[in-house]
Amino acid sequence: MRRLPTRRTGVGRRVVGTVAAALLCAGGLAAVPAAAAAPAEPAPAVDDGLALTPPMGFNNWNSTHCRADFDEAMVKGIADLFVEKGLKDAGYQYVNLDDCWALPERDANGKLVPDPARFPNGITAVADYVHSKGLKLGIYTSAGTKTCSTIGFPGALGHEYSDAQQFADWGVDYLKYDNCNNQGVDAKQRYTTMRDALRATGRPIVYSICEWGQNKPWEWASDVGHLWRTTGDISDSWGSMLSLMKQNLPLAPYAGPGHWNDPDMLEVGNGGMTDTEYRTHFSMWSVMAAPLLIGTDLRTASDATYDILSNRDVIAVDQDPLGKQGSVVSSEGGRWVVSKEMKDGSRAVALFNETGSAQRVATTAKAVGLPAADGYVARDLWRHQNVNTAGTLAATVPAHGTVLLRVAADPKFAAYPPAAELGLGDAVFVEPGDSTAVSSTFTNLGRTTARDVSVSLSGPAGAGWKVTAGGATTAASVPGGRSLGTPWKVTVPAGTATGSYDLTLRASYRSPQGTKVTTTVPVTAHVATAPPAGTSSLGDLPWLSTTNGWGPVERNTSNGESGAGDGRPITIGGTVYAKGLGVHAESSVEYFTARSCERVTAQVGVDDEKGAKGTVAFEVWADGRKVASTGTLTNSDAAQAISADVTGAQLVRLVVTDGGDGIDSDHADWADAQLTC
Repeated sequence: MRRLPTRRTGVGRRVVGTVAAALLCAGGLAAVPAAAAAPAEPAPAVDDGLALTPPMGFNNWNSTHCRADFDEAMVKGIADLFVEKGLKDAGYQYVNLDDCWALPERDANGKLVPDPARFPNGITAVADYVHSKGLKLGIYTSAGTKTCSTIGFPGALGHEYSDAQQFADWGVDYLKYDNCNNQGVDAKQRYTTMRDALRATGRPIVYSICEWGQNKPWEWASDVGHLWRTTGDISDSWGSMLSLMKQNLPLAPYAGPGHWNDPDMLEVGNGGMTDTEYRTHFSMWSVMAAPLLIGTDLRTASDATYDILSNRDVIAVDQDPLGKQGSVVSSEGGRWVVSKEMKDGSRAVALFNETGSAQRVATTAKAVGLPAADGYVARDLWRHQNVNTAGTLAATVPAHGTVLLRVAADPKFAAYPPAAELGLGDAVFVEPGDSTAVSSTFTNLGRTTARDVSVSLSGPAGAGWKVTAGGATTAASVPGGRSLGTPWKVTVPAGTATGSYDLTLRASYRSPQGTKVTTTVPVTAHVATAPPAGTSSLGDLPWLSTTNGWGPVERNTSNGESGAGDGRPITIGGTVYAKGLGVHAESSVEYFTARSCERVTAQVGVDDEKGAKGTVAFEVWADGRKVASTGTLTNSDAAQAISADVTGAQLVRLVVTDGGDGIDSDHADWADAQLTC
């Protein structure tokens, strides 16, 4: 499904959702229905030797849509950059054109006509250039009468054999086949007809089924196409990426060589997420054996973007020839462990932190499927470092971050330094001008001894913060399984503005062979003031952090999906509310409650502005515990009262999930939301 900036209405953009597949709830607790635990038997895979690993390449849509600069020069420039920047050598093959490459009408013979303004030399010339670089060309159309752009270019419904032959004659190597304007024709019939048309050309063409997961293609399409979308479209936001990831994860049994689950293209580098979030995006798509189709304009991409996209250690996880999609090992409290079996017997293990603050995420070699052994070697795929471990796999993972490991039983484990886990025991909350006590712990997870251990904690540079140790910061040795704990006092200068600040926790040590290892953990200190006594509107109180599916969280209006302040009056079931929060799933809003508050109350539901659309669920969390939830609500439901006991909590989090069917017009209101302290 396409999303165009011009396709907005007065109530905001519609983000098309999908799948009633088994989901994992936003709070993190695995909730896999029986359908996911015992999947239907998939159809046999296409046996043509294509897409034996997930396709890797580029697609212009997420960065250009139908802009005028989507043209022959851009496509050739992307092919050049694949070679110049090492992306081709890293495994990227396909340079794919999306919608808007054609004229709005077919010619007198019913043939597709490339837009002469965009492609003056035709598609064949572009294909020849791409092929001359040792790369492959992809193209786009829809399994309907028109494509998905607002202009509506010719679709292939009823023209499958003619269009497929044109694509083959032009030298096309990959077809993305969308789902708009399908006239209600059965999906399996439409996509099977194009499969037969592509086969009839005799040209090997990778076939990407883009029907958004609406008809559960994972159950029937493995002998139709080489990959199929399991979700609606991605957007360049944390909430969107997270929602699609959760929809795709339970479908692991259906993926394999020549038939892949596709949670949509990469947004890495488009600017709507942080580099930490983009590394998570790239890590999780690789662990899920998803296609890696670059969605940013490589002509203007930053060095950091290229570093993420060209990480060969991570790409090797995605491209492993065994073709297993990673499966969820645990997901409690937003702390995810996902394990992917590799052909060499190792496991790729993602330690993913969904929450808005640093978290310890841990598992064991046994839990991720490795055999019993005296020791293991774990490679950090972002730090490119090898360490040994006795079997515990653990790290303090930053907010929205992922530590990606490749772990194997190895009798030569002692040749590597021991793994060390470094972290603070609790989240850091402190009021301006005040002090707080925290404790750091350095733990040796390895089989060998860590020597000359030193730990330090520092505040923001030049900000006047004072950090003093209340105990030992060094140790001559820390044997395997032992720890060095250090108490610290953190003092914040008076007048410090409320907000989040980065502290740096660092440890250095040596292996028995003398190899020096330095580990740095970013720690977030939240400078915040306690809420006032009495009952306050949450729409007026300062929050610690927010994430939102589309646009920013809005105070006392609905969600407008774009810039701050573009919402409307909060309205549920015809009732207008003056106060509250307007959000869009997936959403999280965190408040510091200083252990001084007792209750959160609100009237919740889908805003009336979305008509008959929108499916969401509301949750209240207190210090990592879910203390209230509504279940799934739709626009047809009246506002529902929610009340949560948050007594003694330091942090309260308001969560809205997509209700289990993907992000689709999920405008959710915390109407008349109040906090009593």
